[in-house]
Amino acid sequence: MKVWKKISVLLILMQLTMIVGTAKGIDISQDKIYSESNSKGNIDEANAIINGSRQNAITRAISKVSPAIVGINVTEVREVKYVDPYSGFMNDPIFRQFFGDRDRSYTQKYSVQELGSGFIISEDGYIITNHHVAGNASKILVTMTDGKKYDAEIIGADKVTDVALIKIKGSNFPFIKLANSDEILIGEWAIAFGNPFGLFDWNAKPTVTVGVVSNKGINFSQEGYVYRNMIQTDAAISSGNSGGPLVNSLGEVIGINTVIFSTAQNNKGAGSIGIGWSIPINRVKKIIDQLKSKKTINRNYTIGMDVRDIDERIAKYLGIKQRDGVVIVQVSRKSSAEEAGLEPGDIIEEIDGNKIFRKEDFDVLILDGVAGQELNLKILRDDKKINKSLELKQVRR
Repeated sequence: MKVWKKISVLLILMQLTMIVGTAKGIDISQDKIYSESNSKGNIDEANAIINGSRQNAITRAISKVSPAIVGINVTEVREVKYVDPYSGFMNDPIFRQFFGDRDRSYTQKYSVQELGSGFIISEDGYIITNHHVAGNASKILVTMTDGKKYDAEIIGADKVTDVALIKIKGSNFPFIKLANSDEILIGEWAIAFGNPFGLFDWNAKPTVTVGVVSNKGINFSQEGYVYRNMIQTDAAISSGNSGGPLVNSLGEVIGINTVIFSTAQNNKGAGSIGIGWSIPINRVKKIIDQLKSKKTINRNYTIGMDVRDIDERIAKYLGIKQRDGVVIVQVSRKSSAEEAGLEPGDIIEEIDGNKIFRKEDFDVLILDGVAGQELNLKILRDDKKINKSLELKQVRR
């Protein structure tokens, strides 16, 4: 009985092996499995089965994109003004009699080394990265995945959108195709490439992390940067990843890795906790087109009014129940706001078709404008809906 059981088990295993081989499109016959003369072929075929299951859309996308990823090392010159704490006493003649009439205040320049990531978008060496990586650089060194290093020049940079366009000299560079970020799906695969913590310098290869698109269409501002329609991902993004691409499973760029939330930091920067944001590539396309032609984007404008969130106190004062929108609390004379016919107490509900729920929404849309642009506002005044046109007036100096 024991012998027959062993034979039965062996036959079952043989049948299962043949089924697996057929499913994978590989011919694994009984003779090939049990013939010692074909033992080398069996190992190769077994490896083929494993490799066949390991190769997928993610690994193909990584192989396709990796050659166009670059590490960016930046030298930035900063200035610090030191003020003598006793300089205020220099107006006192008695103090000057003992200590002399001299100003101990001075400005000192110093260099700061920063690092980040970027990716090549054309054969002739145009590279996209973040403004906060390279926008204020005095020197930029780009490292390719083959180990070659190039000096790069800044073609243009825009702080508001946190986008910078740089270029290296040469031709026939590997480059990445840009996707249509309006078509991304929440839950689809997302692959982040970059140079976290300077690891690119160890072997001239980008670090790759994989996750999904967690959310999209998120707006917020931070330290002068305005982030609109941001893509949220749980693919790990850490310090140094900034400027690298977020790629879909086809190997196309859907965004630039830019901002993370982190609960912990060390002396090298912040690490990922699974909440990161990328600038959608469609927004980036518009910016780099302008930077190529104009080098800068004119953000030098004013609107001449202040707004506030509608809290309980303001709602009670105005005698309203709604909390969405922002209320105008001050309008400057001879300003764009006054010329548009806006008044204190008006509630702004929409700007260019975008709903305003809080002051953050208002700030994002206003700060993202350009000089001379006209914005269409929907306001509420005395329970009446009114349309107004607001020009972002160029500041004259």
